[in-house]
Amino acid sequence: MDLAALRAEAELLARSLPGLNLKARAADAAHLGAAGRKRAGTGEQFWQYRHYADEDAAQRVDWRKSARGDELFVRETELETARTVLFWCDQSGSFNWTGQASRITKADAARIAMLAAGLLLSKAGERIGVLGSGRPASFGRAAGERLAEDLKQSSSANFPAPPRSQAIFVIASDFYDPIESWRDRLANLAARSKEGILIAVSDPLEEDFPWRGRTRFSRPGAQLFRIFGRAETVRDEYLTRFDQHFAALEQLAASFGWQLVRHSTGNHLLKLGADLKAALETFGARL
Repeated sequence: MDLAALRAEAELLARSLPGLNLKARAADAAHLGAAGRKRAGTGEQFWQYRHYADEDAAQRVDWRKSARGDELFVRETELETARTVLFWCDQSGSFNWTGQASRITKADAARIAMLAAGLLLSKAGERIGVLGSGRPASFGRAAGERLAEDLKQSSSANFPAPPRSQAIFVIASDFYDPIESWRDRLANLAARSKEGILIAVSDPLEEDFPWRGRTRFSRPGAQLFRIFGRAETVRDEYLTRFDQHFAALEQLAASFGWQLVRHSTGNHLLKLGADLKAALETFGARL
């Protein structure tokens, strides 16, 4: 999928989702986009009234409050600071794969959902970027353009190092490498932030294993292959190991305090977008 198509699909998905409700599960706690600092400053949430001082500009007077008596009052808001959300999409050949030409690749499904979430986050005032891109996270319309470009760029063979500043991490892959390999890759990120999401995307063929008879299996982008004379004889063991692998991945995410979002490319992208949005909205309650 080219960059223009990616952006168009992501914008369509973003319009199909309600705006990120940054307080959806946080009640009155600090939330993802506007983390309250319990002191006066720039923000949207009311903090307190205080008496007018000589150095205050006249437009800062709250005339409705002041009209109730003989004193002038200034309405202060609570200081809020934007959060940073960094995305990363696996660029491997096995992730950039689909089992059917008419079906979207796993990587493109992840990119569309992450870009849609990024557009919503940026609109809400959050900083967004791609982990390891070399460009700082930003917000505004240009941030969406940069996010789309960086999600499409090829990454280095090594998993990126964590940033210096704290962020929420959203990592997308099929996660088919051994769990211990993913534990090693993610450990430094998890040490930096207890707020992260793993997006595991799979293809229906990988989930159902429908093959029968003599079948040659290979991994896209690699030279590895294996031939089975009767593929159906290994189906039950394959499905068992498939389920065990993702149960272990969920446990890994939980051990970091992170969340796992699973998606099949056989399902509509709206489900992945909604699941990712819901996962992002839970972080406010943890602050």
